[in-house]
Amino acid sequence: MREIKITETVLRDAQQSLIATRMPRSDFEDILETMDKAGYYSLECWGGATFDSCLRYLSEDPWERLRFIRSKVKNTKLQMLLRGQNLLGYHHYSDETVRAFVRKSVENGIDIIRIFDALNDYTNIKTAVDECIKAGGHAQGTICYTTSPVHTLEKMAELAKELEDMGCHSICLKDMAGIMTPQIAFDLITAVKKVVNIPVVLHTHATTGMSQMTYLKAVEAGVDVIDCAISSMSGGTSQPATESTVFALKEMGYEIGVDTKLLKVINDHFKPVQKKFLENGLLNPTVLGTSVDGLHYQVPGGMLSNLIAQLTAQNAMDKFEECLIETPKVRADLGYPPLVTPMSQMVGVQAVQNVLLGRYKNIGKEVKAYCRGEYGKAPGEISEELMELALKGEPRIQGRYAETLTNEMTDAEKELEQIADGRYATTVENVLSYTLFPQIAKKFFEDQEEKRINKISFNYTIRKVD
Repeated sequence: MREIKITETVLRDAQQSLIATRMPRSDFEDILETMDKAGYYSLECWGGATFDSCLRYLSEDPWERLRFIRSKVKNTKLQMLLRGQNLLGYHHYSDETVRAFVRKSVENGIDIIRIFDALNDYTNIKTAVDECIKAGGHAQGTICYTTSPVHTLEKMAELAKELEDMGCHSICLKDMAGIMTPQIAFDLITAVKKVVNIPVVLHTHATTGMSQMTYLKAVEAGVDVIDCAISSMSGGTSQPATESTVFALKEMGYEIGVDTKLLKVINDHFKPVQKKFLENGLLNPTVLGTSVDGLHYQVPGGMLSNLIAQLTAQNAMDKFEECLIETPKVRADLGYPPLVTPMSQMVGVQAVQNVLLGRYKNIGKEVKAYCRGEYGKAPGEISEELMELALKGEPRIQGRYAETLTNEMTDAEKELEQIADGRYATTVENVLSYTLFPQIAKKFFEDQEEKRINKISFNYTIRKVD
């Protein structure tokens, strides 16, 4: 029997889907060396929302977090998720900024970069793929899976061939909402395997209760790698449990290079982490359940947890079901984009506004930018009524939007040097953090500097007393 490789997601997508990416380094730093010995193909540990969350909520430097993980994980590949021309932000950046970010990600410890575009418009990932290859990284091109009148198996097989021709080292079929059925998984992977000669990865979520059946059929069809989460941080809007998936596949005769004894050690470590987040309310039991409604709404895990947080903050959880019902309607109006960041946030926020304020009474600036063409080509046709409301006669962008952008890092570096005034380093990494999240990064740098000064003052006082 052939080997099936496992990517562990607990450090990125699992915690992003369950607890809105609020896991600090202290929750996993003591288990990293054990995870490195467990035999995983890769550890997904960076990218997605982790960068934003580190700066915004956790008071951690995301680059230092990556370097720390790399210092403890010496044998297992480290993996990140990158939103193509959006990088880790929510709008497009210039090619120069994309290249700088990709290169620094590899230099700071990333091996595999899973690169996607929310619209499967590959003009938006070619720069990141090219730079990843040049930097010596593994470029994993991505097909965002969704269902709609404009998404077919034939079209997705064409996308797979396009990724291989682009130079990608592997292809990920990314099922953000856990809506890929077992039969579709078999048919899709069979179709993709017929047209490409590079490894195929399947990523799904347990949201709708089909994920492990889907993985079994994917394995039968020839998938090479699957994404799983250690059991205490699995299920619901997260990934299928690593241990039970490994157990089933081993019993079927497949070679799985993961040490099941170490998986128990890893899970025992994360059990109290799960308990802590349940007790403090960041892990809402709602996201741990099975929701077959997802087969209709197609709401991915991270989007669902953010939707709950958004409605809770506005004291409007009684509108939860209405917002779920509105979500596919907004998606259809926008030309059936796959619900993955940043499109999932755009669709979700607009759906909430439609429910709370009235349909399209208030159109978000990101939705307006999407209608202008700043995010690329929509898979289907955008509603004419929405286009008129959003653009008010303004023309759409022709061609590739990124080519109209100047290097944001030039101005960002000057601004950061002025703000820092010699108090903290203006490294390329810090400039990139500031470029992506200027206000959040500025506050982070200021807070870190204040902590440093207070620590020096405290140490000085102690020494003086001694």
